[in-house]
Amino acid sequence: MSRVFNFSAGPAMLPEAVIKKASEEMLDWHGEGMSVMEMSHRGKAFMSIASKAEADLRTLMAIPDNYKVLFLQGGASMQFGAIPLNLLGDKTTADYINTGMWSKKAIAEAKRYCDVNVAASSEDSGFTTIPDFADWKLNPDAAYVHYTPNETIGGVEFDYIPDTGDVPLIADMSSTILSRPVDVSKFGMIYAGAQKNVGPAGLTLVIIRDDLLGHAADITPTMLNYKTHADADSMYNTPPTYSWYMAGLVFEWLLDNGGLQAMGKINKSKSDKLYAAIDGNDFYANPVEKRYRSWMNVPFTLKDADLDAAFLEQAAAKGLATLKGHRSVGGMRASIYNAMPESGVDTLVEFMAEFARANG
Repeated sequence: MSRVFNFSAGPAMLPEAVIKKASEEMLDWHGEGMSVMEMSHRGKAFMSIASKAEADLRTLMAIPDNYKVLFLQGGASMQFGAIPLNLLGDKTTADYINTGMWSKKAIAEAKRYCDVNVAASSEDSGFTTIPDFADWKLNPDAAYVHYTPNETIGGVEFDYIPDTGDVPLIADMSSTILSRPVDVSKFGMIYAGAQKNVGPAGLTLVIIRDDLLGHAADITPTMLNYKTHADADSMYNTPPTYSWYMAGLVFEWLLDNGGLQAMGKINKSKSDKLYAAIDGNDFYANPVEKRYRSWMNVPFTLKDADLDAAFLEQAAAKGLATLKGHRSVGGMRASIYNAMPESGVDTLVEFMAEFARANG
């Protein structure tokens, strides 16, 4: 069977070149006589893999020297609790921006550890827009401001980086990291689960400014303390070695293909094509305010929801997989991360036009 165009929100597509290289190295990595997943994480071979992956990520994102890069486990969801435990310090409150389901999950977890000020929310609009920054009710005494630049489920994405002054800005970039250039220096911390734009599930990236380390609450478990991992170069315990290796291959692939500037242009082109197909045919609709439409996750509905099953079945027959929308939103969702080639979007757009003609 040939490979399909996988529009899953995560775990998502990986670049075909990355999978091929991993398959070639599966049994014997660079003459070591073993697979990467069999290596000691403290051995010379894996240490070289780990250090190169970090160096390549620093190059890709132009990460300043005063930021640590951590390769952790537990997914982005584990950071929802780790963030207040590590960053509150002697403060008792934090600001959160509520723009969708992942924001809500972060808020709910933070409430276990501090007073959460929801400084802005778009829940009243059904999470179809981003609250105007001028209307945010930020607390100058907050320990940090947390937001989700891209909401995977609702397909809502910030088109700017909020300026929070001296209060550290914390971003859950799970579904948008590496999709375009970003100024890391504007953030106190960036974190991301790997299974969308970075690599296989099992790895979590944390990019954190040095001055935010070392302030964890006494109750913080050792494994949730960012300083634990920063001091040990992410080797305090056995890290997710194979996922780390695969992420490194993805970083190499990005560098070989023009870096994040080039990827940003491709991603903008892909999303523009798909939104044009939705807006240009009244058979389809997208509820998100145009300014805040996601480049990565494109939800859309059909004019008649009774046709959803037929749409999915016929799309799958054409090699267009995993297009069913999240149950909380319904309809369809096309996740078009870095590894989705432009030809995949072109094929989807052609199918959408055919389906509308046949069923409109």
